[in-house]
Amino acid sequence: MSNFIDFNAAKKLHDMEGTHNRISHLFNIKYPIIQAGMIWHSGWRLASAVSNCGGLGIIGAGSMYPDILRENIRKCKLATDKPFGVNVPMLYPNIEEIIQIILEEGVKIVFTSAGNPKTYTETLQKEGIKVAHVVSSTKFAVKCEDAGVDAIVAEGFEAGGHNGRDETTTFCLIPNVKKHISKPLIAAGGIALGSQMKAAMILGADGVQIGSRFAATTEASAHENWKKKITELQEGDTHLTLKELAPVRMVKNKFFNELEDIYVNGRDKDALIASLGRARSKKGMFEGDMEDGELEIGQVSALIDEILPVETVFRHLLKEFEETKMPVF
Repeated sequence: MSNFIDFNAAKKLHDMEGTHNRISHLFNIKYPIIQAGMIWHSGWRLASAVSNCGGLGIIGAGSMYPDILRENIRKCKLATDKPFGVNVPMLYPNIEEIIQIILEEGVKIVFTSAGNPKTYTETLQKEGIKVAHVVSSTKFAVKCEDAGVDAIVAEGFEAGGHNGRDETTTFCLIPNVKKHISKPLIAAGGIALGSQMKAAMILGADGVQIGSRFAATTEASAHENWKKKITELQEGDTHLTLKELAPVRMVKNKFFNELEDIYVNGRDKDALIASLGRARSKKGMFEGDMEDGELEIGQVSALIDEILPVETVFRHLLKEFEETKMPVF
């Protein structure tokens, strides 16, 4: 079977480098590649490295006290003159203080998640801030459009960390969301290769958000034990659990098995909350406890076998995107 030049994909690559791409134009970046604002991974070093490579780096506010967030924003400003943003999970406490810091520090891009997009979108946009919101279903994507956000991130349940209850995959979610909205669309969940990026754009996405691949980089703030663990994961090593609280995809380890025991003994919601309340995610991803810590990562981790600098990740993504051709029938 011979190959032919995929002119549509070639044009998409060209558009990635210019103003034709809606995400590149919206955020004033070279490539429509967004680094997810992952807790315990996405500090100023990772965000600035991604932005310096032409993507959009995102500081993950979800694992930061307000003063730590302010410090990371200021350090990111010193490390890059390119656009960067902050991810704000709206289910976290002291949300109002976090929003105030974002306004005071002059952040220009905010990604919100895990909450009602109407809550802060207008407040942020009045200050000239671009707002994107993360959803896991077409229904909530439409609500985002109604709320007036600037872009929508549609995330399939392949993704790591907090997830949608419907368990809709990225390949099913993106074309359906595309049919129902007009705002720029960013695909997330299960994307770590340039070929996957191309597939998402063929399905209708204007850009991609990548988490797991950037988690295993030298610039990520996670513990080295955890980065090494990511490179060792195989298919089936992650699982979506905790639907009674907020669905989370995590690695099967001793802590995960303890959660499974709680399920076996009657799905005691209070017991689940008590187990999670021991700073489990910090213990795992930031402090490096691979047994008793909560380890959040996506299914695509099975494709990640090296800890790489962000610059190398970008080089691979763009090369794979360009070289992936569609076969002739």
